[in-house]
Amino acid sequence: MVVDDRVRRAPSLVEVVAGRIREDITSGIYAIGDKLPTERDLSEKYGVSRPIVREAIGTLKRDGLVATRQGLGAFVIETKEIAFRLAGIDLTDALDIRNVIELLMAVESAATALAAERRSAEQLAAIERQLHSIQKAFDDGKAGVEEDLAFHREIVDASGNPHFREMSDFLESHVRNFIRKARASSLRNALLADVQREHVAIFNAIADGNPQEARRAAEEHLRGAANRLALLLKAGNQPG
Repeated sequence: MVVDDRVRRAPSLVEVVAGRIREDITSGIYAIGDKLPTERDLSEKYGVSRPIVREAIGTLKRDGLVATRQGLGAFVIETKEIAFRLAGIDLTDALDIRNVIELLMAVESAATALAAERRSAEQLAAIERQLHSIQKAFDDGKAGVEEDLAFHREIVDASGNPHFREMSDFLESHVRNFIRKARASSLRNALLADVQREHVAIFNAIADGNPQEARRAAEEHLRGAANRLALLLKAGNQPG
């Protein structure tokens, strides 16, 4: 019998607190949209300092479970346990944003190409409905973020590979709040026509069953998204 004599590192206080809060989120104590208790309340609850709580919240942010809003606190944005994590992501850093977008580009461009090959007539109709929903939101003076996300989810689902959806959702969760802010900026800067032009190009390629063009259109769209996020960072905005 082989005996493992290695000494295992005890979890740090940050890991323990992050784990406790994560359990509360994934078990349903906190729902999406719920505000977490304040740093003071959490530090009293767990008997740790506020800097420990702050680092634990940072861990949950990197895991895509919570987002912080300046002056308001931390809010739950996802309740599913995430097995894959990106360590050390700083969403106030332009390089980290670019790196996440590049990963998202690799996943979604491949999924979009597969959707062009595999989509059913029903799936194409669902993608088209979401395309029209985005345009309606724009026409109504809205940012259309949820409609946009639904459009891309329909495409990823049409790839026929559920793992693409899991990875896409995970990566998107890291930049979702930036996407919302960039879209609000696009409203002010009249860039929504470019956004929708990119969407139409993606849809047309999928409808034509052209995987090469679908991949190219998806990559162009995500490069455009990266540029819009870069403009947002340059303007000094921070993720909420």
